[in-house]
Amino acid sequence: MTTTKGIALGEITKATLRWLRLPLYQPYRLSYRTFTEFEPFFLELEHADGRRSFSDTHVSPGSSAETRDGAWAYCQQRLAQLRDQGIDQFRSDVVANLDQHKVATTLLMTALESLETSHWLSIERNTELELIVPINAIDEAGIEREVNQLLGQGFTTFKVKVGKDVETDIERANTTLRLLAGRATIRLDANRGYCRRDAIRFAQGLRYAGAELFEQPCDADSWEDNAAVARESPVPLMLDEPICSIADIERAAAIENVRFCKVKLKRFGSLQALADGIRSVHDHGMLAVLGDGLGSEINNWMEAAVAARLIRTKGEFNGFLKHKDKLFQNPLPFSQGKIRLQAGYTPTLDQEAIERLTIEKHIIEY
Repeated sequence: MTTTKGIALGEITKATLRWLRLPLYQPYRLSYRTFTEFEPFFLELEHADGRRSFSDTHVSPGSSAETRDGAWAYCQQRLAQLRDQGIDQFRSDVVANLDQHKVATTLLMTALESLETSHWLSIERNTELELIVPINAIDEAGIEREVNQLLGQGFTTFKVKVGKDVETDIERANTTLRLLAGRATIRLDANRGYCRRDAIRFAQGLRYAGAELFEQPCDADSWEDNAAVARESPVPLMLDEPICSIADIERAAAIENVRFCKVKLKRFGSLQALADGIRSVHDHGMLAVLGDGLGSEINNWMEAAVAARLIRTKGEFNGFLKHKDKLFQNPLPFSQGKIRLQAGYTPTLDQEAIERLTIEKHIIEY
């Protein structure tokens, strides 16, 4: 295990905060928004001894109350306060505001963890991490074409986004399952788009085997509605947006037929907190599914590094497959449906790409 190297006040000499824009290969459709580009915030810290660290996180408009403008302003404010605070006090103040600023907190904390050479980012042995990918096509011909293409690329589980029109969603899900004919499984994700009645109608409308789980049918705050769907669904549920803490995991574990919890680095605030959350999911008899499909190559690398130690399911840290530009000189190794991490892998930033993809920059020198 790598020893963490601490930081003292005055040892951080510079912080560079960037707003990036990453064009996607094709539109990524969710129930609440269609993305044609990702806009993560990127933070690079420089240490007096020459060390540098970096992190990024993506505020997804519509996913929570956190906004891009609010997170951007908050990060600038906190980084300015670092001039007059010790690292321990800075860290304490940032974590204390996690509930209001989850994504911004994660950006600040993971950049510090990286600068301190967190063992969670150390790849100790060769590891293969199988990923799932979304099916974007809508009509039967397009679904068949996309399924065959992705099967040929080594994928064996697909994400089907639902949560808009329940009858159309039922037809599309059944078409996908019929075309797969047992060659692969799917995960159904409503992104909070259904009311209780429609969610139950959807789950009970599935006519073919092969659905692994039904993700977040109703609003994140509607615990009773999601529990009602879980009781009626022939497919086990996975809760996503409500899962941000150990207390949320404990609450999910008490619901019949909730067998999975989706965890994302950007909701837990730090690598260590994410690891603690994953362990808690498993301790409560459920399975943790890790990954942000809206994450960049940087965010997905961090999630993959944690997954290499703790995760038992196929990963959803696949956002890096959606954006056109690579952010590393040595890109996250991927082939035949799997991230293939070699022991000792450490990414090196492609500074030219980072600069080219920057749409706004804020520098603080200490």
